[in-house]
Amino acid sequence: MPSSKQKTIMIADDDPGIVDAVGMMLEFEGYLVRSTGYGSDVLKLENDFPDLLLLDIWMSGEDGRDICRKLKADVIKKGIPVLMISASKDIRQSAMDAGADDFLAKPFEMTDLMQKIETLTAKSA
Repeated sequence: MPSSKQKTIMIADDDPGIVDAVGMMLEFEGYLVRSTGYGSDVLKLENDFPDLLLLDIWMSGEDGRDICRKLKADVIKKGIPVLMISASKDIRQSAMDAGADDFLAKPFEMTDLMQKIETLTAKSA
């Protein structure tokens, strides 16, 4: 492991199945995992930012793309890499237009997810 600091991944998804499955996998891989069912919680972070945000596009009452735009517009938080996920494969471009650093369509292979996370967190190291 190149860094002595354990990397933190925050999962913002209102599907408990995704949060549990992905959270367990990430913890197994050595990441610290935080999660929320509300994307707006990410905007309330004051410090102790995650090394990466795994953000679902469709959450109850919230559009992850709006959350991403607000996050990237924040001078302090804009450096947090955002990996957006969605069950809609054709939404990739709008996710990227909203400022996402990468996109992954659900259902996804864990190896694809891990590869994207490793690439995005390496940039912020």
